[in-house]
Amino acid sequence: MMQWRRMEAVVLLVLLGQLASALDVPLDLSQPPTITHQSPKDYIIDPRESIVIHCEAKGNPHPSFLWTRNGTHFDTDEDPNVTMKPHSGTLVVDISREKAEHYEAVYQCTARNKHGTAVSNNIVVRQSRSPLWSKERIKPIVVHEGMSLVLPCRPPAGLPPPIIFWMDNNFQKLPQSSRVSQSLNGDLYFSNVLVEDSRNDYICYARFPHTQTIQQKQPITVKVINLDALNDTMAAFYNDTDLFSDDPLEERKPTFLIPSGPSSSKMVLRGQVLELECIAEGLPTPEISWSKRSSVLPVERTSFPHYQKTLRIVNVSQSDEGEYRCTAKNRLGSAQHAIHVTVRAAPYWLAGPPRNLVLAPRENGVLTCRAGGTPKPAITWTVNGVPIENAPKDESRKVEGDSIIFTEVQTDSSAVYQCNVSNDYGYLLSNAFVNVLSESPRVLTPSNKVYQVIKNHQALMDCASFGSPVPKITWFKESRSSTLDGDPYVVHDNGTLGIHVAQVRHSGKYTCVAQNFFGNYENHVYLEVKEPTRILKQPEYKVVQRGRSVVFECRVKHDPSLVPSTTWLKDKEELPEDKRLTVESDSLTIADVTEDDAGVYTCIANTTLDRDSASAELTVVEATPTPAVAYEQPDAPTDLELTDLKKRSVQLTWTPGDEHSSPIQKFLIQYQDSLHHRGHWHNLTEVPGTKTTAHLKLSPYIHYTFRVLALNAVGFSRPSAPSRMYRTEPAAPDENPTGVHGFGTEPDNLVISWKPLSGLQSNGPGLHYRVMWRRKKVESDWTSVTVSNYTQFVVSGTPTFVPYELKVQAINDHGAGPEPDVAHGYSGEDLPLTAPQNVRYEVQNSTLAEVRWDPVPPREMRGILKGYKVYYRREHALHKHNPHHVEEHVLTFSGNRSHGLLPGLRPFSRYAFNVRAFNGRGEGPASSTHRFETPEGVPGAPSFLMVTDPNPDSFTLEWSPPHERNGHVLGYTLKYQPVNNSNEVGPVMEMALAPNETSLTLLNLKYNTRYKFYLNARTGSGEGPAISQEAVIIMDEAVASRQVDIATQGWFIGLMCAIALLILILLIICFIQRNKGGKYPVKEKEDAHTDPEFQPMKEDDCTFGEYSDNEDHKPLKGSRTPSNGTVKRDDSDDSLVDYGEGEDGQFNEDGSFIGQYSGKSVSRDTGEGPERSEAPSPINAMNSLNSFV
Repeated sequence: MMQWRRMEAVVLLVLLGQLASALDVPLDLSQPPTITHQSPKDYIIDPRESIVIHCEAKGNPHPSFLWTRNGTHFDTDEDPNVTMKPHSGTLVVDISREKAEHYEAVYQCTARNKHGTAVSNNIVVRQSRSPLWSKERIKPIVVHEGMSLVLPCRPPAGLPPPIIFWMDNNFQKLPQSSRVSQSLNGDLYFSNVLVEDSRNDYICYARFPHTQTIQQKQPITVKVINLDALNDTMAAFYNDTDLFSDDPLEERKPTFLIPSGPSSSKMVLRGQVLELECIAEGLPTPEISWSKRSSVLPVERTSFPHYQKTLRIVNVSQSDEGEYRCTAKNRLGSAQHAIHVTVRAAPYWLAGPPRNLVLAPRENGVLTCRAGGTPKPAITWTVNGVPIENAPKDESRKVEGDSIIFTEVQTDSSAVYQCNVSNDYGYLLSNAFVNVLSESPRVLTPSNKVYQVIKNHQALMDCASFGSPVPKITWFKESRSSTLDGDPYVVHDNGTLGIHVAQVRHSGKYTCVAQNFFGNYENHVYLEVKEPTRILKQPEYKVVQRGRSVVFECRVKHDPSLVPSTTWLKDKEELPEDKRLTVESDSLTIADVTEDDAGVYTCIANTTLDRDSASAELTVVEATPTPAVAYEQPDAPTDLELTDLKKRSVQLTWTPGDEHSSPIQKFLIQYQDSLHHRGHWHNLTEVPGTKTTAHLKLSPYIHYTFRVLALNAVGFSRPSAPSRMYRTEPAAPDENPTGVHGFGTEPDNLVISWKPLSGLQSNGPGLHYRVMWRRKKVESDWTSVTVSNYTQFVVSGTPTFVPYELKVQAINDHGAGPEPDVAHGYSGEDLPLTAPQNVRYEVQNSTLAEVRWDPVPPREMRGILKGYKVYYRREHALHKHNPHHVEEHVLTFSGNRSHGLLPGLRPFSRYAFNVRAFNGRGEGPASSTHRFETPEGVPGAPSFLMVTDPNPDSFTLEWSPPHERNGHVLGYTLKYQPVNNSNEVGPVMEMALAPNETSLTLLNLKYNTRYKFYLNARTGSGEGPAISQEAVIIMDEAVASRQVDIATQGWFIGLMCAIALLILILLIICFIQRNKGGKYPVKEKEDAHTDPEFQPMKEDDCTFGEYSDNEDHKPLKGSRTPSNGTVKRDDSDDSLVDYGEGEDGQFNEDGSFIGQYSGKSVSRDTGEGPERSEAPSPINAMNSLNSFV
């Protein structure tokens, strides 16, 4: 009994260990070192480059690194050629001052911090070698035609071994065949030689892949002679050649060149490549075949390179062990050779290497180091690099074979364990740490991540988490009315929520809650289910004459939120760059079609989530004056005939109709059952288009009539004329009803239902059913009843929710069907008898509580347990200002649960709750009502914040306490700061206010300044959100009011209108005086400017010269002076030129100018008549008005 309990505990520990090992510790938490990258065990280096031996590790604190060389400490600081990369254990060896072989050794890296030590593999560093071929003089080889020949290569031993190939002087590979081939060791074998094999440049090359160098052997000369030339050849080569003096043979049966003898053996390691070789000589050339005794060769892993002379099996397993036989055969005979293959195995992991353990204090776990190998490997454990038997004792640790069991670990149990598995063929070394942590949950999946999936596809939403103990993941959707752990939702072991077939209704916001003993953490993600992308109008088969155009359509329907892209392919490749091809959003156009355009065109509609494609073929035909070939549907088949008539089969033959230039691809055979479904044709089978007969399997009790349709590339033909009717004889049913179920609709009944047989399945008249049932696990006989062609039968008077065994058998007038399978069901359910007991609660925080209960015993459930419902209500808030009110809620927990979370609670409130179990019938009685109070939370924002009574240097703020106080309000915090026009903020002023204050006057503020105010309340749990308001200090409101009042007075408006009218009258008078010319003081201005250099009228253009003063360059009165001191004619108001043009300028008798007062001419040479005059210039008129005023 004790041993059984011990085994049970070990199994439980294994499960816990596997669960804990799935965690990846975030790097900001304390953890032992983990080696993340290291050089391979067998590390071959290039002697021309620096040596880099990798050793990278992570941990917290970051680990330090040490190295051993050939088992002793390697002080890297003492070797000037060796440096260690910063924050890394990687060694860089500069070999510019030292030969590479000086550093050939076995290295091992150690990474350690205060929590443990991790070690790397033993890294054997060797430099690659590509030695030169030894110099030798190779004599020419003379051989008789038909004899065998072996040209040895024997390359120098390199590291790694070289790759061998044979070429000639022109670096062309020598041709090989079943007669001439290269062996695995590089030698060149001739099963028999021909005269054309004679040449003087058989050269063996060795390529050393690590250094990318190629070495070559001295060329070999081969001379093949026949009997007629034998005497001459011997005379020419006798003194300086090797002559194969065996008697030439005409033909001979095969013999093996390699391997020798009747049998041989070979050992290969598991996972490697097995290569067996048999090369035979003979004339004619033998053919090689392979077989395995008492077994077959694994087809997927087997190949026969080198013209069947090599058997190659990759990824060798233990099943490949055995005797293999190669057979060489020609028409004169055969030879065989047996090769006994033994498979050994270096150590390999059976279920992966040991995994890291993250445990909370007093938790249990297990490290497992399970490996296989042949021979069976030995397992040794070390702790922080020290053999476990020499390590400090740990009472929580116990070694049992390939496992280390940890029981009630403590915080000082953190360490790194090394598992070393070895046998004669290799070793495995793996580090796995035990990290003892106490951490509240955290969700590693990014917050508010959006998952998009196509409708009817699988949806997966991550909730990667970490915590110690391992957090439990719970999912909610939108309102959190119930947890998501039933159909269609699946919560995977890693916390991922899956929906097997996503629908649009599944879109929305999802919340995952990670919870352990130390707290909980929420994360929100969003799911968007999109409509699939579909090609509505697919491209169709086209036959086009050369030189014409063709259009392939491709109309796509997609989700409006996705952006599709359409791609066209020709024969599964991208379209060529050709201006004749025009790709639009829903079509492809090919202009001036050529023969090269023929092929299969594929339209691919892509979005970021899915794709759809459709293809069509283009056939290009020659353009001829004769009408193009008409491709039509085939004609209907004719001459249907039934032969070989049997009870369950018949032979149908027919004659195909005209194909209409498109070959028939297949024939579709349909039947009509005149007895059960007259007038309805059903598909029976299809046959290839090359056949005109079909063997049809039939069912009993059917009146068959057949017809045939032909299909070509254009479409289906019309149906053929029906065949004659063939009636099959009735028989007993061949099958029984499917879908047999048992359930109850009342507490005392059992409803047995099934899917009835169709008329085709009945096999005869008089179909009825024998329904049988009996209590399960009770020794009782079957009770049976025969019913007509119904789909269910009700058994009354049954006990409540009792399991039954059920059978339904089909029977007709010709007998009963086969023995039916046993189905299972339950009689009707009733409401649960009792309520959950031992109901208790634990308030987690101000918004979350956990409820626990003891499940209702199964015998009192009286049905299938569907889950538990927690009814809870908020009775009132604990604050005196909040009224009593009740908010009723219910949370459903599906399945056999014993606890649940009540999220979204209101802080500082009193709640009442009870728990009820429910089954398929309904809810059971409620448990006793329990009450709990939630602690204080942070308050809500103040109800309002407003600015009143603004003054030039002060404001009054008024506010109201928060609606949601969530506790005792301890006071308010007011913050305010100035904001300039560019939205740059100034320093923040902060004030603490008493809880009973609801207004405050701020003095000494800056006028004409915008201020921003923030006000929030606080309770014992902290400060709540702030409410903000803005206001601006402006000039004195009274002054502004008076100014506005004056501007809006009637007398002020009237005064402004009178002034405007007076100005308008003065302007009119001025215009009238100017037009009359009587008042223009030209004479006075002439007298004022008595400059002898006054310019008279120019005779060539009939214009007046400008007034000027050459002494001081003063401008005329009323004119504007430019910055350079000159006076421009255009700017002088009194220039005569500005008053008229050309011959229009005239004077009165008194010398005054009588032309109209006009602006400067736009063009001096208009060519118009002398009667033309300009309109008065309002600009000059204004200048005159200014002078007048």
